[in-house]
Amino acid sequence: MKRRDFINHVLLVSGGLLVSTRSVLGLSIPAKASIKGTVKASGKGVANVVVSDGFSVVKTDRKGRYEIPYHEQASLVFVSVPAGHAIPHENGIARFYQTIARKQRYDFELTPLQQDDSNHKFIVWADPQVKNEEDVRQMLTQAAPDVQQLVQSFGPDALVHGITVGDIVWDEHHLFSSYDKAVAATGVPFFQALGNHDMDYNKGGDDASDDTFQKLYGPTYYSFNRGKVHYVVLDDVRYLGKDRNYDGHLSEQQLAWLRKDLAFVPKDHLIVIGLHIPVHNAVANNQELYDILEDRKVHIMSGHTHYNLNVIKGNVYEHVHGTLCGAWWTGPVCGDGTPRGYGVYEVKGTELSWFYKSTGHPKEHQLSVYINDSQDEKRLIANVWNWDPEWKVEWWADGTYVGTLENAQGFDPLAYSLYLGKELPKKRGFAEPKETEHIFTAPLSPEMKSIKVVATDRFGNKYESTANVA
Repeated sequence: MKRRDFINHVLLVSGGLLVSTRSVLGLSIPAKASIKGTVKASGKGVANVVVSDGFSVVKTDRKGRYEIPYHEQASLVFVSVPAGHAIPHENGIARFYQTIARKQRYDFELTPLQQDDSNHKFIVWADPQVKNEEDVRQMLTQAAPDVQQLVQSFGPDALVHGITVGDIVWDEHHLFSSYDKAVAATGVPFFQALGNHDMDYNKGGDDASDDTFQKLYGPTYYSFNRGKVHYVVLDDVRYLGKDRNYDGHLSEQQLAWLRKDLAFVPKDHLIVIGLHIPVHNAVANNQELYDILEDRKVHIMSGHTHYNLNVIKGNVYEHVHGTLCGAWWTGPVCGDGTPRGYGVYEVKGTELSWFYKSTGHPKEHQLSVYINDSQDEKRLIANVWNWDPEWKVEWWADGTYVGTLENAQGFDPLAYSLYLGKELPKKRGFAEPKETEHIFTAPLSPEMKSIKVVATDRFGNKYESTANVA
């Protein structure tokens, strides 16, 4: 939600005209008024639904009624969609909010699910980041169909939703509509988080930077529920007001809202947080967030970096995702060798399992194996991009078990060959290979002819890849 004075808030009215809600046509709400409404499903009020304006957080009564004290800086009112109900959406874009304008009453209609949602799946897209029509073409013809095919493989009764964790576009706001088309093509309802390339620059400070995003996708922080999972989307991009400068930061108002929101969530429920900038190393006040979450089981979904990384800090597991666009739509992999793709997560009660889905590859594609002989010594190099310390990576030479491979810092050979130097790739020469810790390597003896590497994830799933030494 915005923190700017309400006089500066704008909303979309008929004909696409942007007008002030306070000073034009008498649209302001009296200072002592309140925002009221009812949350219904199948014509009946739904009790205990959380409703918020980004400042107050309340629950509906037994008849589905709620009342929020009017806040001059609030611009949207939204429901935290309760478990057991369908995600309201328009062609796949989640619609769970209304713009606060002249009226004081805002009613919401939910649709009950016909099945238990304790078990469900969700998809995380990081950084679609389209800049031009060629990027859009690849998103529409490669990424979206890949998701559609995967979702179809889950079966007709699967409950699936998506979260895009920012950089939906690359500053070109007219391409938001192309992203919307990609979402619609997947057949999955998506929630959106704000990224640094989704902001309005040079309109003012941080408070003014999310105008376009809010007009298209609603609040920049909010929550929803499925089964025993409470999902939270946050805005951790702070625009510094000049020359596109920004940093990773969570506003105090947002953290205050989160405390209120979580007060309504049972302590044994799983918390999943979606945001753009990785929390573990790039959000200045990350400890404040960790403190709020200290007695919860939490998974954070982030992007921004264009590489894949898993970081565990106490009770918080952060998944930094490889991107939908890879290295800005220039090649098949990110700078760390992670293929273009997205995260896929399966919920069973409060337990979460996951894998990384490489666009254009079967789900079993979880590692790459190379033979490197550039230093007068042949070496095995394996890249296991979704590795974490619970994985085991082993190898065989000519059918004989050799042992366990240890992870080390290193470059992915394919990314290195595609992106090293300002002349590569030709389309966007700033893309560079990046050292990563999910590389595994070992020296090879001259007599070895074939290599097999098997990676076993924390859930016991085994993935293998082979290479010829010669």
